[in-house]
Amino acid sequence: MNFATVLDRASPTPLRHQIYEEWRREILSGRFSPGDRVPSTRELAGALGVSRSTVSEAWEQLIAEGYLEAARGSGTFVCRELPDKLLAPGRRPGTGARDEARVKLSRYGAGLNQDFRRPAAVPGVIRFPPGIPDRDHFPFALWRSLLVRHLRDAPPAVFDYAESSAGHPRLRSEIAAYVARMRAVRCTPEQVIVVNGSQQALDLCARLFIDPGDPVVVEDPGYPGARRAFQAHGARLLPLAIDADGIAIRRLSQLAGLVYVTPSHQFPTGIEMSLARRLELIQWAHTFDAVIVEDDYSSEYRYSGPPLPSLQGLSGRVPVIYIGTFSKVMFPGLRIGYVIAPRSLTARFERAKWLADRHSAVLEQCALADFLSEGHLDRHIRRMRRLYALRRQVLIESLRRHFGNQVKVSGAEAGMHAMVRFEDQRIMSRAAQNKVQLVSADGYYLTRPPGQEVLMGFSAIGERTIREGVKRLVR
Repeated sequence: MNFATVLDRASPTPLRHQIYEEWRREILSGRFSPGDRVPSTRELAGALGVSRSTVSEAWEQLIAEGYLEAARGSGTFVCRELPDKLLAPGRRPGTGARDEARVKLSRYGAGLNQDFRRPAAVPGVIRFPPGIPDRDHFPFALWRSLLVRHLRDAPPAVFDYAESSAGHPRLRSEIAAYVARMRAVRCTPEQVIVVNGSQQALDLCARLFIDPGDPVVVEDPGYPGARRAFQAHGARLLPLAIDADGIAIRRLSQLAGLVYVTPSHQFPTGIEMSLARRLELIQWAHTFDAVIVEDDYSSEYRYSGPPLPSLQGLSGRVPVIYIGTFSKVMFPGLRIGYVIAPRSLTARFERAKWLADRHSAVLEQCALADFLSEGHLDRHIRRMRRLYALRRQVLIESLRRHFGNQVKVSGAEAGMHAMVRFEDQRIMSRAAQNKVQLVSADGYYLTRPPGQEVLMGFSAIGERTIREGVKRLVR
């Protein structure tokens, strides 16, 4: 092999880099073919009049980048597959994704065809975003002080891997006391699994209870985040309509191992599942050995009458997976939720959580434990309950004033949004023309939607803005 290499000893470029560049260029140009043997470091060093270590460094870089490969006892050769073969003569540069190799995705990956974006805020446009808390009224100064407290006094363990994937022990105890007091949930701290928001809780449920093809009962209309999580794991969804008492379980004609419900404030209709329907659902699950997933996403915000007890508190021997979150009552960026699992399943949830992301952030868990134990969350909920009740009342009164009997608001006096049905078939186009952003309910149905239904959130906007937004809809 002719390996004459011209070196410029007066150049500031190191000799090892000149050797590397020359041989890389010669390989890519085709002068040396894939599989050709190259000289040893001793041979090339003698031919060029340089030290052997200089050539060794150049060879090591070429080997590391995939241009050369060393075979023990045989020598060093030009690689048969070059890293930038697209730059070789006779090959046209790639034009994008079409030139990429076809990749076989799993069923989960192949099903991820939709993005999950929230509508962007547009200047001058009034939005009624559902499920967004009012951040202006959250005591962020207090929250910062709690974080600083733990940053200042925290032991090294706060910045290391957590001992348990289930969550900080003190926060688990505070959550168990909180749900017992607020929702009549019966559990011990050991049954609490801290997760990164309720969406991770749903994903863990899908991993633990769903195999491809398994039937899963869901509400129709219902929460898309749950449906998509179940579908991604291969579930066959069985949609059940919502009537005045909640999910119509008596209409179920097929057996299913899992049923997902939002009984306290059905999403998105706002209907509260009656006590009789709750008992009927529990009896059905007992008869067919089914698991109930109870998503209690905003039960703290009820504006009239006492709340009904949770399904978990009524269930007895029926396995109920109770899911809650602090993102709605505090702020979305917190991303701390929890699962209350039956004792027989807590170890499974802990292992699934560990495989998903090891554990949730420890510092925020410590601060949240203080926020709960010192009564700050209870006081914050009481303040926001009064504020949200007022804003809901303003929304309802404004709709009735401007639309009369041409509009219908469904659901109980609870939650952070109202589902509104307009008689006017042009309501969405009129809203867009008058700079009002409404969320259509069509995407929440698995079956054919009735149309003209929208979700109007009232928790994140002031009373004056609510009145102006509704007024714009009638222009």
